Amino acid sequence: MLDEVARWLQRRSWSADRRPISALLAAKRSAGPSGTVSVVLPALNEQATVGAIVETIRRELMSDAVPLVDELVVMDSGSTDRTAAIAEAAGATVVHRDSVLPRLPALPGKGEVLWRSLLATSGEIVAFVDSDLRDFDARFVSGIVGPLLTDPGVQLVKAMYDRPLETGGTVVPAGGGRVTELVARPLLNMHWPQLAGFVQPLGGEYAARRSLLEQLPFPVGYGVEIGMLIDSLNTVGLDALAQVDVGVRHHRHQDSQALGRMAATIYRTAQLRLARGHLVRPVLTQFDRDEDGFTPRVHDVATEERPPMLTVPEYAKRKAA
Repeated sequence: MLDEVARWLQRRSWSADRRPISALLAAKRSAGPSGTVSVVLPALNEQATVGAIVETIRRELMSDAVPLVDELVVMDSGSTDRTAAIAEAAGATVVHRDSVLPRLPALPGKGEVLWRSLLATSGEIVAFVDSDLRDFDARFVSGIVGPLLTDPGVQLVKAMYDRPLETGGTVVPAGGGRVTELVARPLLNMHWPQLAGFVQPLGGEYAARRSLLEQLPFPVGYGVEIGMLIDSLNTVGLDALAQVDVGVRHHRHQDSQALGRMAATIYRTAQLRLARGHLVRPVLTQFDRDEDGFTPRVHDVATEERPPMLTVPEYAKRKAA
């Protein structure tokens, strides 16, 4: 298995610099309608960062000189700050989660808005980018869509990057991605060793062909990334998956309890794919210290998944039209 992963790394891991913008534009022109690109930013109270990301994409990838991206959509998950107004002012199309498939009450979670974004976008290549990134580089988009434009055998591309941990005024190089190292990487190595070569399996920056995404179930919460990676492996095979080095990722870090809830959701997503069974106890107990000692707090572990978008009547009707 190690040899298989090593061969895959040689064939399907690249630097973003390998494909210059000029080559991507030429490939996009040759591809015609199959080369249309939609960028989706899921957002919940990201007023501090979403505007700069939108401005960078529009300036560097949506100009008359560089028309790489055709559509830029911010999927708002019910923000209570100025996320929507700032994103719209910066030039994005803002779509509110509840306005897509209104017959289905929205569930909380990142995967929910990514799933609904398939009905809110039209590109044949869909790129997802987290909206809490700082010092955003346009290569986070051009890098992950590049292989999809230039190699018809590639179906899904994950970004890989250095991920420093920046907290309390200190920086720990490569200290970020704690849930990846403690939960996701051990799970993948033990149960899906073909995926062991992915540097950032939980990273929120990735692109895929619509024809693949519409076949996949979407866990509604933080399990969406690991679920999508596993399901893509089972659907199209390892050689259709790739990763691209886009540099350094700077973003907001969550506290340890939030990471614990994320880890539980990811474990549950993996467990479901291993056994297609149910957790005996789909909740997570964490502890807060107060004046009386440690107080338990119980959190539900997200168990819902949305079905493949191809099975949704509204989507099938739009596709047929």
